[in-house]
Amino acid sequence: MPTVSVKRDLLFRALGRTYTDEEFDELCFEFGLELDEITSEKEIISKEQGNEKAEGASDVVLYKIDVPANRYDLLCLEGLVRGLQVFKERIKAPVYKRVTPNGEIQKLIITEETARIRPYAVAAVLRNIKFTKDRYDSFIELQEKLHQNICRKRALVAIGTHDLDTLSGPFTYTAKRPSDIKFKPLNKTKEYTACELMNIYKTDNQLKHYLHIIENKPLFPVIYDSNGVVLSMPPIINGNHSKITVNTRNVFIECTGTDFTKAKIVLDVIVTMFSEYCENPFMVEAAEVVFPNGKSYTFPELAYRKEIVRADLINKKVGIRETPENIAKLLTRMHLKSEVIGDGNQIEIEIPPTRADVIHACDIVEDAAIAYGYNNIQMALPKTYTIANQFPLNKLTELLRYDMAAAGFTEALTFALCSQEDIADKLGLDISATKAVHISNPKTAEFQVARTTLLPGLLKTIAANRKMPLPLKLFEISDIVVKDSSRDVGARNYRHLCAVYYNKNPGFEIIHGLLDRIMQLLNVPPGEKKGGYVIKASEGAAFFPGRCAEILARGQSIGKLGVLHPDVITKFELTMPCSSLEINIEPFL
Repeated sequence: MPTVSVKRDLLFRALGRTYTDEEFDELCFEFGLELDEITSEKEIISKEQGNEKAEGASDVVLYKIDVPANRYDLLCLEGLVRGLQVFKERIKAPVYKRVTPNGEIQKLIITEETARIRPYAVAAVLRNIKFTKDRYDSFIELQEKLHQNICRKRALVAIGTHDLDTLSGPFTYTAKRPSDIKFKPLNKTKEYTACELMNIYKTDNQLKHYLHIIENKPLFPVIYDSNGVVLSMPPIINGNHSKITVNTRNVFIECTGTDFTKAKIVLDVIVTMFSEYCENPFMVEAAEVVFPNGKSYTFPELAYRKEIVRADLINKKVGIRETPENIAKLLTRMHLKSEVIGDGNQIEIEIPPTRADVIHACDIVEDAAIAYGYNNIQMALPKTYTIANQFPLNKLTELLRYDMAAAGFTEALTFALCSQEDIADKLGLDISATKAVHISNPKTAEFQVARTTLLPGLLKTIAANRKMPLPLKLFEISDIVVKDSSRDVGARNYRHLCAVYYNKNPGFEIIHGLLDRIMQLLNVPPGEKKGGYVIKASEGAAFFPGRCAEILARGQSIGKLGVLHPDVITKFELTMPCSSLEINIEPFL
């Protein structure tokens, strides 16, 4: 969940009254939010960087409020205040309108060169806006919150805001070779080419995270005005020429991206939140965007739509008994203007442009539940005749966990994702032989594939705890994942049990004894007859030659045990012998 930091005194001033910390915490809960922390800038810096760095920092009290990830309208002070005021019925929800300017409409022309990079763009104008220091800070902060949230760190959408009075339309959104783009970027005093900027920003703590989006592209996106002045090079940096300040009166907003729907949502959120400060509140000046195919569209859309939901459905889903009129009132408090229509059981809900999170009737039902108050819903036993029971596989897992611990082994819980190197190279295998499920866009090299064995996770755990007293005896009972073309998802899970023994001697007899104990618990007798188990000499790339055995139970191979190969131990940064056991426990259900 995103966290929004707001100054307490500024918030109370906007709400028109003060609250104790406990009262405001309760108000947040009623509205479906959570007051996460009460702190200050000085306290935050002191925690993160020490008391010396915190000297001179502000002591102003900050409220850190957790906001649902899909409530983009609550990511700034303006949206929070507006939402709370409507919720408490102190004001009515404003009506947002798009207006056409008296003069020439601002135009953004998209060229076909952008098609393979960031093909979409939308734009709007906030005319005669009045910023203060706090309003300006909130405006910048909202853009950053949106970038981190719905914009997916600028990968889907990037926002650019510009002082319109320093520019001359129409504007052109195109793509050029990096060497052909040269401008003075935000907060810099000289001009740089795009290539130079990419090198400079590799050491920038904030911007370096966005360079990968375009750095390997042959063309970089760029926006010019009619005089050839660069507005921005999305999604990296704006130009310094059109930088907005507290004194800016007219703001040109452009959103470029790879997701057209999200670009429109982001633009709607920004203009609805800050049109409050325009000379004509909640009026947004339209801008025209011309696409490469010649079609023109006017933005922002600021579209209202209507949905009809039956009151008895809401009552049934929430577990309450309210009249349609009362439910309509509850929804209106949640910024969803509602009225009873038709046979008296139908409610028509008007969904404003700020509520992009409302997609389905269940979203409306959820808002009705929030407005009614979760604590006000009476508890009742579900009207069902079924009896819940634990899955047999999970029950077997729990029983084995207790007995493994009783045998002197410590349980570990490792990541289900790992690197290709962990399950292949380090174990002496080829990645193609592992049937591993690969992550298409791994965040880091540590999480590239779903694990096909539990062994690497336990060996990495031992490596991280080498200073602990010997012997180290670890086990894990978790799922592994392998490709399976017969399944509709192309893969399937198997529940494995893995145990390792790490000491000055290999301890094969310890692991062998543990296998015997596990089979005893599973009521599987030794020997091939009567569904018993046996171990047979085998070979494995991860095991020392002549020190590996295959485990056969009930006529099928269930796993291997043995002494690990010295190369495997070295690759996991270990220095002593190690024995391991890994079996599939599903055949014993």
